[in-house]
Amino acid sequence: MTTALSGRGAGRAQATRASLLAAAREVFASSGFAEANIADVVAKAGASVGSLYHHFGGKADLYLALFEDYQARQEDRAASAVREARSDGGSHDPFDLFLIGADAYLRGCWEERELSRMFLAGGGPPGFELIARRRYRDWLQVNSALLRPDQQPLGETLVLVLTTVVAEAGREVAIQDTREEAMRLADEVLEVVSRIGAR
Repeated sequence: MTTALSGRGAGRAQATRASLLAAAREVFASSGFAEANIADVVAKAGASVGSLYHHFGGKADLYLALFEDYQARQEDRAASAVREARSDGGSHDPFDLFLIGADAYLRGCWEERELSRMFLAGGGPPGFELIARRRYRDWLQVNSALLRPDQQPLGETLVLVLTTVVAEAGREVAIQDTREEAMRLADEVLEVVSRIGAR
């Protein structure tokens, strides 16, 4: 009986957390971090101020949780696309796999464009820029492991350039007016990147 009750409590807590994140996504995207109001978030989530502070500790932590969740989904999109390409018997060339992961990342920038725009515009809580830079460094390391720079001309510099091009392209993809424009831009960027890789 206790296990069933605690399981239900955990499920309720997860549902509350998810509803607070969904509400925060809307409020932050429309108002920006500085102007966002906690009262608007909890009203939209149908939760209490106490539950928000229980799960997140405040507005800054809520924003950072949104960012971490977004980054995790982006990383998962890219990693899943690379895994699928490997398991389908496709190319195992590191550069081809990088392009497959970059394509999934860029499509994610469009699919979650409200969050992409918000995070890329800056203006988050104090310390957010440092956290974003650390995430970028982590992404460089993932790409470095995939591209094996010790086997590439220009090695680490090539990884840096390719990762930066894709990151900047993500900004532009997210601000396009239509999906068609966004996907055309993504495809064109990947074509340019593939030419760099063909060297």
